[in-house]
Amino acid sequence: MTHFGVYVPQIGFGYDDLLHRARRCEELGIESLWLYDHLWGPGLPQQPSLEAWTVATALLANTERLRVGHLVLCNQFRHPLLLAKMAATLDVVSAGRLDLGIGSGSIEEEHHQVGLEWGSFAERSARLGESLQILHQAFGDGVVDFEGEHYSVREAPTIPLPVQSPRPPIIVGGVGERYTLPLVARYADVWNVPTYALGELEQKADVLRRLCDEIGRDPATITFSLEAVLALAPDEASLPDVRRLAERRFGSPGFGLREGGLVGTPSQIVDRLHQLEALGFAHIVFFLHDRASDETLELLAGEVLAAV
Repeated sequence: MTHFGVYVPQIGFGYDDLLHRARRCEELGIESLWLYDHLWGPGLPQQPSLEAWTVATALLANTERLRVGHLVLCNQFRHPLLLAKMAATLDVVSAGRLDLGIGSGSIEEEHHQVGLEWGSFAERSARLGESLQILHQAFGDGVVDFEGEHYSVREAPTIPLPVQSPRPPIIVGGVGERYTLPLVARYADVWNVPTYALGELEQKADVLRRLCDEIGRDPATITFSLEAVLALAPDEASLPDVRRLAERRFGSPGFGLREGGLVGTPSQIVDRLHQLEALGFAHIVFFLHDRASDETLELLAGEVLAAV
């Protein structure tokens, strides 16, 4: 069974805007809503941007069934033991509705501006690997005793444990074959392919399966996930306008609009989702072309997801 969510980066949105979208997703049966984790909007520092963890907590406290997560939390922003405590607490508060996405960090400038350590990709990946080990200990044993190159934690209790067992799903995003995918193979419950890599789905999936084989892990124990721009038109007549808006907002190469193949009418989108399922992707998170209007959410739920 494929699971579907909606990615609503909080840049330019007030809390009421986000809560409205979260509640509409819940009412329509869309399983999850996803946020970003930046100190301000990348490239748009003058736009309001609510802090990632605080707003996720508020949304979970004001919904009943919706899952909420981040694509993805920046490992550099929070000590992993603190993050483990935050995640366990929020999982308890939300009765087990947290998805824990985490990555090595993506915007160098925001680190420099606030004096946070950046480092090479290899260094950031090493820090992420240690954080993932600490999270596994915290959620499994309720105590962390860890000595690494970047973090040192001595017999630190982390109770209460999360509601979800064995833990809130840990999502690791990225496709780097040297550093990221080995971490996915060893520690992730969910692997998320970012928009910039949608043209490489089969190749990267094959690499991950090979890495799992090398360490003796069944790749079927990892949910394959992707995020992609969805430009959904109610009919052929409206498709050109929808396409133009999507290209204006998400036309740069990093958004993978063409590679994702999710531009069309409901029947066309259903066909594409079946193709992605056949490739093994059982979790799809949509960037909606109009930033999740009521009309598009209703069309997505009623004519696309119902058909899938």
